[in-house]
Amino acid sequence: MSRSVLGERMSTEVRAFSRALSERGVRVRETTAAEAPGVLEAEIEPPAVGATLDTVPVDLADLSVQVTHDPTPQELDDAATGITDAVLGIADYGSVVLRGGPEGAEPVSLYPDRHLVLVRAADIVQDMQTGIGAIADSIRDGHRSHVIATGPSATADMGELVEGAHGPRSVTIVVVSAE
Repeated sequence: MSRSVLGERMSTEVRAFSRALSERGVRVRETTAAEAPGVLEAEIEPPAVGATLDTVPVDLADLSVQVTHDPTPQELDDAATGITDAVLGIADYGSVVLRGGPEGAEPVSLYPDRHLVLVRAADIVQDMQTGIGAIADSIRDGHRSHVIATGPSATADMGELVEGAHGPRSVTIVVVSAE
């Protein structure tokens, strides 16, 4: 695939992803890998906890804002912001796929009121079918647990819509491009 066709495809998927996220009340920030640390620093509300970021070239230990790794249950409970990366974005739904496991991404994404998710622009696919195929590839590679998340936690089973009932009240997605 030529560079211009690849860039156009990614741009189209990023636009669709951003539009779907906006429709769900999710804030989207687009940035480059070089500028991602500054964007994160501006978005973090301390105290913050973070999982190891495997898919984006950002080291949370290098930020000027303290981010606790491998948090205790009390640090998770006290945290205002949780930071994870996503292995995949699904444009049609505005969903992100978080890889679960012993690294601690799931608690970091669920306990704090605010969830910051980094996803590479190159890892955004158009539809759920393509996303499920990518998850299947990841499972075959040994990563058994994945969570598909769409927007902030919400429930309406008790009457009015309540956000943050069993997860974050707000979600910000940071789309990281290579350039």
